[in-house]
Amino acid sequence: MKNIFITGISGLLGTNLVNLLLEQGYKVTGLIRNPESFTGTRNENLTLIKGRLFDDYSTIFSDTDIVIHIAAETKQNILRYEDYYKTNFEATRHLYETAVRSGVKKFIFVSTANTSGFADSDGLGYEDKPMKFPFTESFYALSKKAAEDYLLQQNNSTDTAIICPTFMLGAFDTKPSSGRIILMGLHKKVIFYPPGGKNFVHVKDVAQNIINAITFAKNGEKYIACNENISYKDFFQKLNKINDQNPLMVKVPGFLLQAAGLFGDLLRKLNIKTDLCTPNMRSLCIENYYSNHKSTTELNVQYQPVETAIKEASDYFKNDFRKH
Repeated sequence: MKNIFITGISGLLGTNLVNLLLEQGYKVTGLIRNPESFTGTRNENLTLIKGRLFDDYSTIFSDTDIVIHIAAETKQNILRYEDYYKTNFEATRHLYETAVRSGVKKFIFVSTANTSGFADSDGLGYEDKPMKFPFTESFYALSKKAAEDYLLQQNNSTDTAIICPTFMLGAFDTKPSSGRIILMGLHKKVIFYPPGGKNFVHVKDVAQNIINAITFAKNGEKYIACNENISYKDFFQKLNKINDQNPLMVKVPGFLLQAAGLFGDLLRKLNIKTDLCTPNMRSLCIENYYSNHKSTTELNVQYQPVETAIKEASDYFKNDFRKH
């Protein structure tokens, strides 16, 4: 039985990962700010530790086989790169260095697919394709890329692997995070959708990528965990069909989104927090598409249809979300 240490277990991916690990017989120690907030499976193989990313975990890591670092600053309204860098880079380096000193066998870092280039005339995005605009101006994506670059430069006895999910959907999205796109369309009479598209993936499949990486990931490699490339229009049509609804669908022109981004840029210069900014709005206008060839062939992951993820997320928000 491998001992696994996980950060960020209260989020969408962390909760689903813990559930799968316990189901598959692993022993899990989860780092969490408030143990009462954990909504996933609890049994004798789960230990919850109240703490923060910069605490000293040397003693725990000395009895840990695998460290899986999921916790990150993902809010899109933060004004300074340094605030992302502290959590997404410096905390990663701190945990990694502690893992190396403690003799941890493998360090798995969860990043984002947007540190790799998305689809263009050369085909779908993949792991080695250089990062592209608008994500080259995203503080979040840049801070994750800095952490990736640091980890890939290391050469010691602790193996490293990087899992880069696209847009995850599923149950246990307590914040909610990516599930906000479900709430944008669920039980709405009118749905406004942007002109672009993105890659959607079931959160359980991302969790399985991480679990398979324990055994199959090559040292110093990154893997994009992704599945179906879908336009926003097609996504909401799938959502409508699954939930037996028939709203009015209205396409928002790209120039309006880009104008909103410029307005957000101005607000940010005035130190006003907002999700609006050019990178975020431009990302809604592109085909943010990727290939899962590497993860299917090297990590042996079999992906579920995106409809399964949409249904599980929809059911969660309809039935369980308020209870949590």
